[in-house]
Amino acid sequence: MARVRAALYLDFDNVFSGLIKQDPDVAIQFAKDPAAWLVRLTTALTVDGPRRWLILRCYMNPGGWVPNPDPDASPPRLYYSQFRPFFVNAGFEVIDCPRLTHTKNAADIRMVVDAVDTLADPVRYEEFVIASGDSDMTPLLVRLRRADRRTTIVSPSDAAEAFIAVADRLITSQELLELVQGEPVESDEEPAPAVDPETPVSYEQFRDLVGWRYTAATGPLNLASLAHDLRRQLGPSVDETSWFGNGGFVRALESLTLPNAKFSNHFVWDALRHEPPESGAGPGPAPEPVARLSALLSLPRLPREMWPAVYQSLADYAAVHHFNLTEATRWARDQMAAQGVDVSRSAIAFVTRGTAFGGAPLYRQPPPQATEIASAFADNVLNRAEAAAIALSDDEIAEVRSWLGAA
Repeated sequence: MARVRAALYLDFDNVFSGLIKQDPDVAIQFAKDPAAWLVRLTTALTVDGPRRWLILRCYMNPGGWVPNPDPDASPPRLYYSQFRPFFVNAGFEVIDCPRLTHTKNAADIRMVVDAVDTLADPVRYEEFVIASGDSDMTPLLVRLRRADRRTTIVSPSDAAEAFIAVADRLITSQELLELVQGEPVESDEEPAPAVDPETPVSYEQFRDLVGWRYTAATGPLNLASLAHDLRRQLGPSVDETSWFGNGGFVRALESLTLPNAKFSNHFVWDALRHEPPESGAGPGPAPEPVARLSALLSLPRLPREMWPAVYQSLADYAAVHHFNLTEATRWARDQMAAQGVDVSRSAIAFVTRGTAFGGAPLYRQPPPQATEIASAFADNVLNRAEAAAIALSDDEIAEVRSWLGAA
């Protein structure tokens, strides 16, 4: 297969400072062994095929630093300059971008100028990989798209929607950390059985999936969440066949004759093993301010009752494990699935990142409690809303905090 001629522009300060807030150990591995993750990025998370790196540039403030995540370690600061030799040895051209003002260096404008200059090169670069979460790069992506070049963003945090919208691919911080650790880069979810999208899904596959979830559940299963999960795992066949000829999801469940199954408007449960759900309990629609944040900030669309379960599962993980972001999201997802709560890894990762940027990272000692995680996450969501000029009244802010379980 012909390789795609690619150029990589890395804003080291932006990416490293974003990663270290989420997973310090892997962030330092990212900075000390760039050759390893670069090799993996050659064939992983591609747009049009494996990459051939013709340009590798790392833009770094030689005087930049972040606080050492280990408060007992010496020195108390991690200077970016100590990582410079590792990138040189990995084949990067390291471009020093000292700070020009109190808060800003010239890395972003240097990256833009260099990338636009590359468009005029005799060699046609087919893909531009921009490693930065800075939304100031949006005009550059628009310019590259106009020149019919493929673009990939490597973002260390939750990038602005406008930034993501003009790129062909987004590599999230979780996917980047998986690459750094040499782990298989997982999609949003890992379906139980492999389903060939070209092959119609069978009723037996539906029966097996539901039976596994029903048997493993330790409490009532939310029907909306279960239907969403099955659509994701089984693909469009469930809708194309109207749930295998049953005319609806609940009728399809009833056709399975699950042992001791009881149904309400919002739940299904085993009458012998589970306590029935509270009367009137149900997901309910999200209030307008929450729906607005979901649309503008990609806030996960979880029902109100699921947020505390996410915070508690992350607190449980942090209390007994040495923190690792990719392990944390898997562990929390699997723990909640065993309790009959279906939440995707991407939603859990969104909360984990927000908690870190909100001031309560899971690697902190002592580990944060569920209430601290909830508060930090809600603070981060509202801070991002303010930065994005999303106007919220005091009552709407209170409504958002209440929905997120941080009232």
